Amino acid sequence: MTTNQTPDPALAGRLRNPLRQVLGQPSAPDISPRIRVQIDLHDQSSEVLIKIIQLVIVTIWAALYWLSPKTGSGTMFAPVPWALAAYFAFNLAALLWARRARLPDWAVLVSIVVDVAILMLLIWSFHIQYGQPPSFYLKAPTLLYVFIFIALRALRFEARFVIFTGIAAAVGWLALVAYAIYSAHGMGVTRDYIAYLTGNEILLGAEFDKIITIVMVAGIIAVALVRANGLLVRATSEAQAARDLSRFFDRDVANSIRNAGEEAAPGSGSRIEAAILNVDLRGFTAWAARRDPVEVLSLLIAYQKRMVGIIQRHGGSIDKFMGDGIMATFGTVRGEATYAADALRATEDILTETRDWAGDPVLAPFAAKVNAAVACGPVVSGTIGDDSRLEYTVIGAAVNLSAKLEKANKELKTRAIASQETWDAALVQGYQPAARPRRRKSAVPGTAHVVVLG
Repeated sequence: MTTNQTPDPALAGRLRNPLRQVLGQPSAPDISPRIRVQIDLHDQSSEVLIKIIQLVIVTIWAALYWLSPKTGSGTMFAPVPWALAAYFAFNLAALLWARRARLPDWAVLVSIVVDVAILMLLIWSFHIQYGQPPSFYLKAPTLLYVFIFIALRALRFEARFVIFTGIAAAVGWLALVAYAIYSAHGMGVTRDYIAYLTGNEILLGAEFDKIITIVMVAGIIAVALVRANGLLVRATSEAQAARDLSRFFDRDVANSIRNAGEEAAPGSGSRIEAAILNVDLRGFTAWAARRDPVEVLSLLIAYQKRMVGIIQRHGGSIDKFMGDGIMATFGTVRGEATYAADALRATEDILTETRDWAGDPVLAPFAAKVNAAVACGPVVSGTIGDDSRLEYTVIGAAVNLSAKLEKANKELKTRAIASQETWDAALVQGYQPAARPRRRKSAVPGTAHVVVLG
């Protein structure tokens, strides 16, 4: 039996390149320009840190050189102080450059070569400093600084620089070994480990062990970096996506989803007591039909910005925008016990805010023309949809009642009303009205009376 299923492109790519699957390396086209900018900023700050550490290292070298005994001739030229001074100046200049802009790759490579060259020069000078044959420096513990330089390059999260440092160090040490053999005319090479440890003989196996260790350490760190770089790119991409997507969700809802212990799935939710606030612009549809789209959108943006600020200030969460309508919930995300009181306080501030729109050139057409309604009761709060498209919302009688009450403002010639049940709950929760309320009989199914807020 045959099928015509289309293979997953990502899976096919991994199967074609198993090494990429093992290393976890992201492909360059997957990185957006915005993510690349963030990674470049990380690299720039890492290079600054690297240069600071290198300045510390050269300071330590200078102190150790100054404290160590010198047995060479007083008239002999000493290259180490000059090399250390030049190295300090080089890294200081590179630090200033890295603080102002991201170092180009060629500058990083030159810096690596200089790092290794100075270290090898320092090691090479030991036989002069102590009056010994060149093979003497092959036992210098200063070689261990090679691994510091390799580790420093790991701060950039770029494996190529780690590999380059390892190769440069291996080549540098190989050159020192070759120089020591050449200077001894081949007579200092031994296979006796004891003679190697106790004298100035050269044990080729020991030197190759050092070179192999340098290369392998660089290689292992490089593999780890490639895998870590994949995680860095994905984490940065997902963080950027989360910031972008959070602008499409209420702030509290986005934080709740981000901090949830489990992945959001259709049907996950809970039953909770909450208040529902619906806000609407009276006469907006007729007004918008006669206006330029840019003017319509400018008004909506200004209106929604002000309403969202008031709602969130009182602990509300924006459930959805419906053109000029806004539906907000209180108590659904953070579970506040004062949900009804918070909703009525937000409604009072909305009424106060919109009275002052007469002097606003954008919002003036709807000064004192904002309707609002609040209802409370048990609702189901959670996610609906399927695995490809989810929506966080609330469902329940209070949701429907709030929407109906908002429309009833037109018939009652009111600006804002709340169900009697919401009013009573708010008073119990500590709400103190700014003005004496009016009680009206309601024709809306679900509540016998409403309280006029404005």
